[in-house]
Amino acid sequence: MNYLINAVKHFKTINRHKWEVLKNCFRVGLYRQGIMHDLSKYSWVEFKTGIKYYQGNKSPNTEERLKTGVSAAWLHHKGRNKHHFEYWCDYDLEKKGIMVGCRMPYRYVAEMFCDRVAAAKVYKGKDYHDGVAWEYFEPTKDTLLLEPETKKEITKLLLMLKTEGEEKAFSYLREEVKRRRKERDHF
Repeated sequence: MNYLINAVKHFKTINRHKWEVLKNCFRVGLYRQGIMHDLSKYSWVEFKTGIKYYQGNKSPNTEERLKTGVSAAWLHHKGRNKHHFEYWCDYDLEKKGIMVGCRMPYRYVAEMFCDRVAAAKVYKGKDYHDGVAWEYFEPTKDTLLLEPETKKEITKLLLMLKTEGEEKAFSYLREEVKRRRKERDHF
C-alpha cells in the first residue's frame, strides 16, 4: 500500500467533500457551519484512518470498522461534529442503561442534509442521482439513536430531494432555516 498516494487522495477527497458541503450550506444561509464543517477530518486520528483505509468510493471509517471491529476515527468524528445524529445521544432517563437519540437543533439537521448530499456526490461521482442520499440513509433510519422529530425532518428533506429534485429541496430548506431562525433566539 502506498501511504503517500493514499494521503494525497484522501486529502483531495476531504477537500472535495468540504467544498460540496460549503456550497450546500451557503445555499441555505448556514455560512459559519459551511466553513467549519468537518474540520476534525484533518486531525491525525481521523486522517491516518483515511490514509490506511482509503478506497475513494466510501468512507475509510467503514473499512476500519470491518477490519478492526471499531472505528477510532468515527468515534472521534461523531463526538466533535453536531451534524451527526450520533452526537446527540444520551441515556434514557426512564429506561436505565438504554441510549437514545436527543432532539437535534434544526440548523444541524440542515447541515446533516447538506453533508449527506455532498457525501453522495463525492462517493458516487458520475453515478450520483437525487435518490442516493436517501439510499444511504434508509437502512439506518429506524435506529433508536435518531430522535423521532429529527428523523421526521431529515426524512422529509431526503425524500423531497429524491422525488422533487435538488432545487426544490434546497429552496425549501433555505426558507425553513430562515423561518426557524426568526422564531427562536438561539436557533
